[in-house]
Amino acid sequence: MFRGLQLIPADTKIDFVGQRAITWFVSAFLTVAPLLLVATVGLNMGIDFQGGTLIEVQTKESPANLADIRSKISGLGVGEVQIQEFGAPDEVLIRIASLPTEEEQQASIAKVKEALGDSVEYRRTEIVGPTISSELIAGGTFAVVVAMIGIMIYVWFRFEWQFAVAAIASLVHDVTATIGLYALMQLEFNVSSIAAILTIIGYSLNDKVVIFDRIRENLRKYKRMPLVELLDLSINEMLSRAVLTHVTTFLAMLPFLFFGGEAIYGFAVAMCFGIVVGAYSSIFVASPMQLILGVRREAFAPSASPAKGKSEAAARA
Repeated sequence: MFRGLQLIPADTKIDFVGQRAITWFVSAFLTVAPLLLVATVGLNMGIDFQGGTLIEVQTKESPANLADIRSKISGLGVGEVQIQEFGAPDEVLIRIASLPTEEEQQASIAKVKEALGDSVEYRRTEIVGPTISSELIAGGTFAVVVAMIGIMIYVWFRFEWQFAVAAIASLVHDVTATIGLYALMQLEFNVSSIAAILTIIGYSLNDKVVIFDRIRENLRKYKRMPLVELLDLSINEMLSRAVLTHVTTFLAMLPFLFFGGEAIYGFAVAMCFGIVVGAYSSIFVASPMQLILGVRREAFAPSASPAKGKSEAAARA
């Protein structure tokens, strides 16, 4: 008979909530510092949000001679140009900053193609105008906000408002920390970054709901246990499952990080970071917040169920 893998002993008694003064300071830093980074350093906006021209080429030699390509393009007067490897060693991505009109953008593409000649094969050419980029920014922001509102409503109805507030606060912590990573490492922030943030939100929420469910169960089970001890018990009971889930997911992301190439590198880095910071916020932010928000045992007692309350009221009438 095979037994389930258990990385953490079943009788673990780690004092997570007792360290809340330290962990809340760390959490405050992980929330405020990224905002300061974004305000001072800024995000490295990709062509999706910044607008401009993208040309993907494949060179006839491998690896591509980026210095030679850069020397051919630098004197064309097409504005700011970024050149980088993209995936395979012979694939190159050329980014040209947004120009005022589409005619100027088309002219810049023609100049680049004339300068490179037949030394490369053109795989893809895209132009993203200022209007489209602003629409993408608005759409991405709207998607994150709608996700947060939906999550708050879902957790509120499934548990209590205290859990909903704790979930949103910890998810905001996860999102700001991830955006701060983009600013710190100057990773390209594009549409795939929004996808990474939404994925992190969903993954982190699942982790929090599992712990919330155990807290609710223990609130019903241990009616006299102090709340601090009950929160620690709930976290420790779910610790082995959480660690195993996070480790396996993290390991699954490593091939994307090391072998996925430039195209998904930013996404993979954000996901690996989000898995870690999401696990941290589930244990050290969302759960201890129940002490501040004042979760009530009575809300989860059988006598507090809406159906029973209505039947009792009808009987008294």
